[in-house]
Amino acid sequence: MASLFSRIILGEIPCYKIAENDDCFAFLDVKPLMKGHVLVVPKMEIDYIFDLPEREYNELMDFTRRMSKSLKEVIPCIKIGMAVIGLEVPHAHVHLVPLKKINDLNFSNHRLEIEDAEMQEIARKISEKFIS
Repeated sequence: MASLFSRIILGEIPCYKIAENDDCFAFLDVKPLMKGHVLVVPKMEIDYIFDLPEREYNELMDFTRRMSKSLKEVIPCIKIGMAVIGLEVPHAHVHLVPLKKINDLNFSNHRLEIEDAEMQEIARKISEKFIS
């Protein structure tokens, strides 16, 4: 059975898509730690990020780096934090979270609830800045 993220990539589950290429897909987390919390996933369905073949791993990291630059242009923050946890969904993924303080990247923090229109606007703005 396809993972939740594979189903999102295939369009079976709606998302706030930001960008994609042949190997990677980026979208907003629907339960974000901070406004602009992005998930970047490889299209290859693999559970553990360090099991990705070298080419796909390097492409994921390059895509993630470029996405973080676009995110920082759109969301006011000091830095973009990156986390790879991978326990909740069995599909490798990277969290990109705009940071104003160190505790903003704490996954035990309360998750935000953001209206659909604002999520669409955030995704659109980040997408416009992303260079593929």
